Amino acid sequence: MPRPVLQLREQSTIATLVAVALAAGAIAWVVKGGMSGRLVEVDRTEHVPYEFLVDVNKAQWAELAQLPEVGEVLARRIVETREQRGPFRTQEDLLEVTGIGRVKLSRMAPHLIPLPDERAMVGN
Repeated sequence: MPRPVLQLREQSTIATLVAVALAAGAIAWVVKGGMSGRLVEVDRTEHVPYEFLVDVNKAQWAELAQLPEVGEVLARRIVETREQRGPFRTQEDLLEVTGIGRVKLSRMAPHLIPLPDERAMVGN
């Protein structure tokens, strides 16, 4: 018959230690609230909205897609229109892009770098 790895005395010592550890864990669990259902408080920072500005005459479609109500398709249309017709001179020029109306433009406008006023430019 094979000889056990641990003697009976060693087995009972290990069993006692495991029982004490389980009892200590159970006591700690009860002290911490057990099944009371209390919520754990988590420190959270205050939500800080981020602001960004985009230059419609330099931005690639991926940057433009971050604008409110502008997804990938519309962002690609903006770039395509800019490449075909040249740079946008005013924000109103964006109305020439299929899919941009006055409401959408008004929601995008706070995130657009202001375009220079043509009348204020030298040489005009």
